[in-house]
Amino acid sequence: MQEAVAAPIAAWESFYVIIGSSAAALTGLMFVVIALIADTPARGTSSQSIAAFGTPNIVHFCVALLISATLSAPWHSLANANIALGACGIGGTIYTLIVLKRARRQQGYKPVLEDWLWHLIFPLLAYLSIMCAAILARRQAEPALFIVGGATLALVFIGIHNAWDTVTYIALDWLEKKQDKKD
Repeated sequence: MQEAVAAPIAAWESFYVIIGSSAAALTGLMFVVIALIADTPARGTSSQSIAAFGTPNIVHFCVALLISATLSAPWHSLANANIALGACGIGGTIYTLIVLKRARRQQGYKPVLEDWLWHLIFPLLAYLSIMCAAILARRQAEPALFIVGGATLALVFIGIHNAWDTVTYIALDWLEKKQDKKD
């Protein structure tokens, strides 16, 4: 029975080693960047804005790492892995709704369509895909694993895009304030 459970997941081992390692490294890099931003003298970004647009990147990277670890674990039953994946999908969906509330409440930045897509719609689709894949996996493990793999990779790319977007916004805002002080 152990071989039957391991067979569909074993083929994904290298994929999840790469994704998990990348997500862990990017999480650490985000901590460094946020620490550097906190040390800048003129920070134009409120904690509400960071909670709405910065913190979710860490969550996306950590969920990608968690899924990588989950699917690399030696499960005795694929049903247990499906429960863990379903919990990630449900938790991520709920978290995305919390981010929506935070994004609407914060006053430091007025989101545009691209922000709504990358910070809310795309992550929501990824988390819903993971949740649906956990349900599908009971009947069709192989397509479900492709859905989870795609959604996990999407979360890493979403996190990269959003982290870059956030950091460039903060850096440009800081430079603009520095320039205003000179004038």
